[in-house]
Amino acid sequence: MQNLDDLSIFRDKQFSEAVDKLEKLMAQSLRAFIIGAGCSKCAGLPLTAELISTVLKNDKVDKTSRDILEIIKNNFAGSELSNIENYLSELIDFLAIVERRTETNADNKAIHLGELICDKNTLVNTIEQIKQAIVNAVEKNISIETHWKFIKAIHRPIRPGKSGVNQCVDYLVLNYDTLIEDALALEKITFTDGLVGGVTGWWEPKTFSDDRLFARVLKLHGSINWRLFPGESLPRRVSETIKDANISNQRIVIWPASTKYREIQFDPFAQLIKLAREILRPQSGTQRVLVICGYSFGDQHINLEIDRALHESTDLTVLVFWSEETLNDVLKKWNDDFSIREQILIYGKRGFWHGDVVIPTTFDLPWWKFENLIRLLGGER
Repeated sequence: MQNLDDLSIFRDKQFSEAVDKLEKLMAQSLRAFIIGAGCSKCAGLPLTAELISTVLKNDKVDKTSRDILEIIKNNFAGSELSNIENYLSELIDFLAIVERRTETNADNKAIHLGELICDKNTLVNTIEQIKQAIVNAVEKNISIETHWKFIKAIHRPIRPGKSGVNQCVDYLVLNYDTLIEDALALEKITFTDGLVGGVTGWWEPKTFSDDRLFARVLKLHGSINWRLFPGESLPRRVSETIKDANISNQRIVIWPASTKYREIQFDPFAQLIKLAREILRPQSGTQRVLVICGYSFGDQHINLEIDRALHESTDLTVLVFWSEETLNDVLKKWNDDFSIREQILIYGKRGFWHGDVVIPTTFDLPWWKFENLIRLLGGER
């Protein structure tokens, strides 16, 4: 039986060369990471696709909200992207329709979902209940060990005796949890996530420009400990120990993975995506490597940003650690595009792809697992 965590396969010449490319790029380039939900699974947190059952069982979600969710879930039947984030995106789209009708003083201000008639208050209530249920699913006792090892591997030489790039590392985090921030703090790495203060803080994007930083964390989908106060457009970080209802019950600032949600036009999302675009387009002559792990390419907006950056900058190289046996439509498109395919290296569960080099396998390659990628970054084979 195959040991799914045995790295000895990477001593074979064809795979050893692929790992050598990884090490070389990590040592000689500016580094950025896209961190998806798959990277939090090892800490005991649910994948995006697993959140729907958790949300539906949560006592914060009332019967009306459950009924609405079930209707939206059925509308996504057959879709590979059937998950709680897309359901939440759909709800926010419905809310935008209702608000537009209200602003134009239309007679029919509600929308019909099945037999349900949903007005603005119903939709707002459902959205906030779902967000709270997501927070409850993510905000629990977790293991930080793997992420701490990851931060150590990234911010220390890749191999003893080999010097790595000492510039600031950018983490484009699509998860709501705080694992990356916690691990950076435990390793005493100077970083910012855009907020100043302490356990409780406030948004200050100027912190991203501090030249003393060794890491920047861009929470592109928001965070479980961000709250939006009435009359404000920028988040505050609120300690979970604060039980004052006037503070802890404010709106949760998390955004679903969708190109259509309204928050895309507003701060802090607009500020974060602007910075992400700059990161994906390094200055001419400066090489940047973008490592993508734990991400299923379910956010069309993020996919588009990567695609545009690849076509606009030959100084960007993308390394994808892919957990499926076959490439999805996004990766197939990039791998078939002769104008950018040399910029993309895919470390797949059943093969390696880089330009004209294709090494398919009939067995699993363990580098797709976040835990094993960390071991490779630490020099283990």
